[in-house]
Amino acid sequence: MKNKLETKKLVVLAMLCAMAYLCTFAFKFKVAFLTFDFKDAIIAVASLAYGPLYGVAASAVAALLEFVTFSDTGFYGLVMNFLSSATFALTCGLIYKYKRSLSGAVIAVGASVLTVTAVMMLANMFITPFYMGVPRSEVMKLLPKLLLPFNLCKSSINAAVTVLIYKPIVSALRRLGLIKAMPSGGYKFGVSSVVIIVGAIAVSVAVILVLLLELEGTFKLIG
Repeated sequence: MKNKLETKKLVVLAMLCAMAYLCTFAFKFKVAFLTFDFKDAIIAVASLAYGPLYGVAASAVAALLEFVTFSDTGFYGLVMNFLSSATFALTCGLIYKYKRSLSGAVIAVGASVLTVTAVMMLANMFITPFYMGVPRSEVMKLLPKLLLPFNLCKSSINAAVTVLIYKPIVSALRRLGLIKAMPSGGYKFGVSSVVIIVGAIAVSVAVILVLLLELEGTFKLIG
């Protein structure tokens, strides 16, 4: 029975990794040397469903698939992709593991936004100068103009998308027998779910508008 459950987990993880990989080129756009996509939301589903370690593993697989196929940012892109996705998934999974409820899921993705933004700021400070071949002082100038708003907006949208897709995906997998029934007190669909989903959609739209306006101003400043 245990081996059967592990096999089902691997099947689901493979499916989610494939979906995350598709998101990296089917639904993305580039801003300077930065790439926006929704793969972190897909990977977060694995972390919420099975735990943080599975989310980190899915992050590694998705980053490697992009690296060996169509990535144009080389090893730098591999490292930054993994850091972003793994931080998001790890934070989601750790919090939701101990608070398996709708409010726990919302807190988890909210905390992920802050954690990813902080980690990516540090990564850009210490890794990006080597990739771009410029002094760290030049990258520091981009932090408030480009890097901070971009990472904050990207992680916020992925958080909102996670809230939107988690329940439908997990429910479908449960009907297929690939995920066991959720214990009492878990993430259940109800009025509060509808309110939060509507809120997530509103957040997504608002953040996209803010991102577009911020980036437009950024390019004017940089130009």
